[in-house]
Amino acid sequence: MRGGKLGDNFRLPRGGFGFIHGLAMSEMPPMPAPPPPIAPEEITIRSWNMWSHLSALSGLFVPFGNILGPLLVWQIKKHEVPTVVVHGKAALNFQLTVFLATLVAGIIAFILSFFCIGLLLIPVVGLIPLAGLVFTVIAGVKANDGVAYKYPFTLNLVT
Repeated sequence: MRGGKLGDNFRLPRGGFGFIHGLAMSEMPPMPAPPPPIAPEEITIRSWNMWSHLSALSGLFVPFGNILGPLLVWQIKKHEVPTVVVHGKAALNFQLTVFLATLVAGIIAFILSFFCIGLLLIPVVGLIPLAGLVFTVIAGVKANDGVAYKYPFTLNLVT
């Protein structure tokens, strides 16, 4: 603040306040209209679709809850909410795939650990359920947005 008042160093943006990035305020395009509100029954449908995926997180607290959660939501709500059939089957197939992949990788790592190669596979056995957790959360968010999410690397065991 050498030799001046408090506001001496203040400069207006180029073109003053009436210009934003070279456009006058009168030349700015109008703001888009907000999206229409979602109907309450659509919110309920999206919520059940989301829960068909996120119910697999119960596997963090209940043994085999990652398989039982989607199975129960699918079986209980399949007649009330038709889209739960698609989401429930997708979630159940993915959880079964994660379970089988973890089981097979664990067995292979155990057998190969006698030859010291399996010790390198132990982190893979831990990464499979972690990837399953991440994809489950992504699918739940997508289902809540009204999008049918396709899990990667999923075996279609339940049709």
